[in-house]
Amino acid sequence: PAEVCKIRMQSQYHSLIDPTQQRHMKYKNVVQTAMLVAKEEGLGALYKGVVPTMLRQGCNQAVNFTAYNWSKRRILEYKKKKREETGCVAREDDVQLDHWQSLVLGGLSGGMGPLVNNPLDVVKTRMQKQVIHPGKEPKYKSLLQSCMIIAKEEGTPALWKGITPRLMRIMPGQAITFMTYEAVSARMEKYGLFD
Repeated sequence: PAEVCKIRMQSQYHSLIDPTQQRHMKYKNVVQTAMLVAKEEGLGALYKGVVPTMLRQGCNQAVNFTAYNWSKRRILEYKKKKREETGCVAREDDVQLDHWQSLVLGGLSGGMGPLVNNPLDVVKTRMQKQVIHPGKEPKYKSLLQSCMIIAKEEGTPALWKGITPRLMRIMPGQAITFMTYEAVSARMEKYGLFD
C-alpha cells in the first residue's frame, strides 16, 4: 500500500508546477492518499502492482549479490595468484578486497539489478499510477500484458524509461553498502566474532 500511495503522490505534479497549485493537490499525505484510494477504487487498489514489485525486488537482489560475489571471487583469485607469483604463500583469509575494490564492485553490481529489472519497475509504476473506475477496464492488467502494451505503443526501449536516475540513486548506495559490509565483516572476523 505504501508504494501505491508514494506513486500517486509523486505523479500528481511535476517540478515546474506553480507553487500555488500545490495547495489543490488531490493527494496530501500517505494516510489521506490510502483512504482516498480505498474509498474511490476499493481496498484492492492499494495492492496494485504487488506482483511486479515482489519480482523486481527478488530479481534485483539475486542479480546484485550474484554479480558482486562472482566479481569478488575473480579478484581474490587474481590477487592470490599474484601474491604466489612473488613467492609469498597466501592463505585464503590473507587475501581480501581493498576498500576501493569493494566500493567499485558494490556500485557496479548494484547497477546490474536495475538494468535487468527496469521493465518490472516501469510496469509496477504504471499499474500503481492508473486510477480504476468502476465498470471501466483498466489499461494495465497484468505483468506480461502491460509489457506488451508498452512495447507496442511506445517501443521496447520504453521499458527502460527512468533507468538513468535509478542507477544514479542505487549505485552509490550499493557501493557504500558493500564497502561497509566488507570492512565491518573483516573487523568482526579479526576479533573472532564469527567463531
